[in-house]
Amino acid sequence: MTDHDRPERRPRRRGIYLLPNLITTLALFFGFYAVVSAQAGAYELAAIAIFVAMVMDGLDGRVARLTNTQSDFGVQYDSIADMVSFGVAPALVIYSWALADLGELGEVWNKLGWLGAFIYTACAGLRLSRFNTQVGVADKRYFQGLPSPAAAATLAGLVWAGDRLEFGGWPAGIPALVITLVAGILMVSNVRYDSFKELDFRYRVPFVVMVLGVLGVALMSVHPPTVLFAMAVTYMGSGPVLTILRRRRRRKRRHAG
Repeated sequence: MTDHDRPERRPRRRGIYLLPNLITTLALFFGFYAVVSAQAGAYELAAIAIFVAMVMDGLDGRVARLTNTQSDFGVQYDSIADMVSFGVAPALVIYSWALADLGELGEVWNKLGWLGAFIYTACAGLRLSRFNTQVGVADKRYFQGLPSPAAAATLAGLVWAGDRLEFGGWPAGIPALVITLVAGILMVSNVRYDSFKELDFRYRVPFVVMVLGVLGVALMSVHPPTVLFAMAVTYMGSGPVLTILRRRRRRKRRHAG
């Protein structure tokens, strides 16, 4: 066979997919903007930026699947953006808003403030690393540990609601420290959380679901930050509660058997 008879090898196309990675970049941008806003004392803007980053984070994966533009590069880039937007940014925002003021109570409290923020950040990094190693293996119906966007929503909701209600400083620092530590620990726990990935909105639902949806929208219009914070706390607490209920059911089945 001569060189002319051999099939030509097409060079591998190098580059990255633009649309999903652009959305990931937007998520990264809003996470960075949240930190900048918090340093300027604009805590409401900082909290809103984290929620916008959550929306962008939810879009990039769906856009990649719809346009068939998934790639290993996109997975790694998304994880780095999540670390900034849902790991570093919420910790620094809540530290600037309330945890830094714990220093007024003494040196020990000052250290507890920044250590709490660091523990949350470290737990977010561990959570994302574990998630990346379990892709394709874990049950898609559940998350193992509190998802980092949900943890970030809890902290951002607290900051947004507290700033809107003019509640801050060291009095807010104590509950903020507790919530920050709990969110961090739940991220690296083995507590299972519903992923809601099996929800299909094409099918009919009971009428009461529509009523609850309307009530949710109405409450959201009254005071968005408080409602968002309440929703985030409810989801954060749902994991441990459902875990306890599942264990009780298993014990009852064993005794019944």
